[in-house]
Amino acid sequence: MLKYLIIILVLFSCSPKLSQKTARSSGRLITGSEFYQEAIQMQWKQRDSFAVTRITAGNFPSFLRKLKKVNVSMLDSTSGKTIKASYFVTPDYLSIGTNKDWARIPLTPIAAQQLADAFNCFLPTTKIVDDIYKTARVKLEPVPMYIYRDSTVTMWQHHLIIEGQRRNRKGLIAGIKKDVVISRKIGRSEKPNRVAIYGWHLMNGKPIQPLYTGHVNWYADYSHGIRLVYRKIKVNGKWMDYVDVLSDPVLRKLICNEEYCDFYRY
Repeated sequence: MLKYLIIILVLFSCSPKLSQKTARSSGRLITGSEFYQEAIQMQWKQRDSFAVTRITAGNFPSFLRKLKKVNVSMLDSTSGKTIKASYFVTPDYLSIGTNKDWARIPLTPIAAQQLADAFNCFLPTTKIVDDIYKTARVKLEPVPMYIYRDSTVTMWQHHLIIEGQRRNRKGLIAGIKKDVVISRKIGRSEKPNRVAIYGWHLMNGKPIQPLYTGHVNWYADYSHGIRLVYRKIKVNGKWMDYVDVLSDPVLRKLICNEEYCDFYRY
């Protein structure tokens, strides 16, 4: 009896894992190198579709499956009590390939939302991006690139540069990309169909990219990364859906630092 109790406790203490709502047959797994070799001939819409198909088929490195815990807390000014919460995020940006040959894939917010839905996740807020940076075990200096920013070749080159910096260090990583985020600024923009990006922190903790919604929602360049956040958040030891957290006038401050937090979907 004690043996089974220990097994149950271990299972419930583990971090959530990245898993699809519905299983799909992956077929042959392609490597990160192969993805970029094929995608180089594609326009953005084809590249997006190709990436979504591969990732939903489970064609990504296994280290992305185990989500990393980020602990946050806040003082409830009404009760005077501290509220503690934990949410779980992918340890790196969405990638395609195998453990031996993989590559980070910039995507439009449209594709990012499809993948978030497929994996029972949501896209981060600006506060979550900041919290991830503070928690990250591996923090790297940003490497901007200045020409052909939205080309497939530049996306591949940037991944290789990051890997040269990383030098096989493992753990939650940050400071390497701007995040595609959800924000009230998108829904209130005078221009429709925008993407919100934020982050790319310097080593002093300050982001290069303030919250920005100037690009159309089909735009993606080498600097963009897709980080997924598990939609269930543990608040004071109890699981809550992130929509309920964002809807609560007090609890929303755990994951959002905007004056008002919209539940936004691309």
